[in-house]
Amino acid sequence: MNRFLDLADFSREQVLDLLALAQSLQDHPQPHALVGKILGLVFFNPSLRTLASFQVGMSRLGGDSFVITPGQGTWQLETRLNAVMNGAAAEHVREGIPVLASYCDALGVRAFADGKNLQNDLNETLFGMIDRLCDKPLINMESAMNHPCQALADWRTMDELRIPKRAKFVLSWVYHPKMLPLAVPSATLHMAAMRGMEVVVARPEGFALPPEIMAKARLAAAASGGSVSETSDRVSALAGANVLYAKEWGSPQHYGDAEADGRLRADLVDWCVNERWFAGALPDAKLMHCLPVRRNVAVADEVLDGPRAVVKREAFNRLAVQMAVLHRMLS
Repeated sequence: MNRFLDLADFSREQVLDLLALAQSLQDHPQPHALVGKILGLVFFNPSLRTLASFQVGMSRLGGDSFVITPGQGTWQLETRLNAVMNGAAAEHVREGIPVLASYCDALGVRAFADGKNLQNDLNETLFGMIDRLCDKPLINMESAMNHPCQALADWRTMDELRIPKRAKFVLSWVYHPKMLPLAVPSATLHMAAMRGMEVVVARPEGFALPPEIMAKARLAAAASGGSVSETSDRVSALAGANVLYAKEWGSPQHYGDAEADGRLRADLVDWCVNERWFAGALPDAKLMHCLPVRRNVAVADEVLDGPRAVVKREAFNRLAVQMAVLHRMLS
């Protein structure tokens, strides 16, 4: 494996093989598997679980890592093509990424969406450039439209919970005071479709995911025997649901316009998950979220602190699946 950028790059069988490796490494640790190997981690954006889990995973496999946060102890890196660099950035990724890659055996990069031009972000313009600049194995630690590490951890979590392949999976928009990227909803939707689930996207009017994201998920569902639909009716979406995956995202129709997005979401504060949401779901339906989550804004305390929530299990599984990726990539 030379790239881990998108679950769509792998067959379903390859994903299942990675999940089996994650379980094997948990049951039978290999503390010397990556001795002498170095993982470089570049974070253009904040992190808690991704940063900690990759460092810990590399250490548990016997390797080492270094972390670069551009502009915090290092030069600020310019990411725009054809930029006239007369501002704060002292160095361009066109030099920075190849140099960092030369110091390590694999590179992980987190670079969120620019959030200004939807088509550029759908095309993964920035991460595509980073991919072309990196001559070492590369891991997507969240890009404009994808978060494959989170998606793989979520798949593992549902397997551990014995949630059936054909179960009903509801990806629901939830409230947040500002617009957030589309990476996690896009990756989550595709993952559930690839797993073969009955996937329903529940969202208010104006927050429908871009057609390109929906089409990609439907293609995955067709191959796996699953299905993908969408609705603005929360009650019908959650009827008979096994899983509610809560996630915040911005309005694609107002992409890059925070003021218009803010007006659209102003009256949607009731899209905060509470126990009443599960009235029509299966009795043991689970609540998933990638974290961080704003309590009593996106999800109520009563749900996060109750037996439905498996968010901490999802977070732990980030470590398990990323160790599998690192092992497959570097051992």
